[in-house]
Amino acid sequence: MIGEAHAEAAPLAPMMIDLAALKHGDLPTTSNPEMNAKTLVVTDNATIGIQSGNVAKHMHPKTNEIQYIIEGSGAMWLGGERKEFKPGTLIIIPKGTAHGGTVVTSGPVKAIAIKIPPQPSDDTVFMN
Repeated sequence: MIGEAHAEAAPLAPMMIDLAALKHGDLPTTSNPEMNAKTLVVTDNATIGIQSGNVAKHMHPKTNEIQYIIEGSGAMWLGGERKEFKPGTLIIIPKGTAHGGTVVTSGPVKAIAIKIPPQPSDDTVFMN
C-alpha cells in the first residue's frame, strides 16, 4: 500500500474477515487520493492487506507484491505491457517491476495485496 508504514509483527490471532463486505469508503484513505487501503496481517516476512481504488504507475525496488483481484475489472501496467484483469485474477509483481496506472472498466477495483517482505515506507518509486 502506497506510503503506508507497518507496525512490528504481533503474534497471529485466529480470525475471519469478510472481504466482500468491505467497501471502498470503509477503508482508511492513503496518501494517494484515489486509493484506500488497510493492512490486515503483519508478520516478520510479509504483510497482507486490502486495497481499493487506483494508483499511478510505480514500482517497489525492495518488495515483491502479489495481488488477487476481488472486485472490479480493467487493465493495468505490468512491466512494459498493459494487461487486462478481472475478479479472480492473480497478479505477480516481482520487486522492480512497473505496475499500476489502472484503467477501470468496472469498479472500484478491490484487491488483496501481499507484500514480501513487508514494504518499507520509502519503497515506492512513481514512473511516467
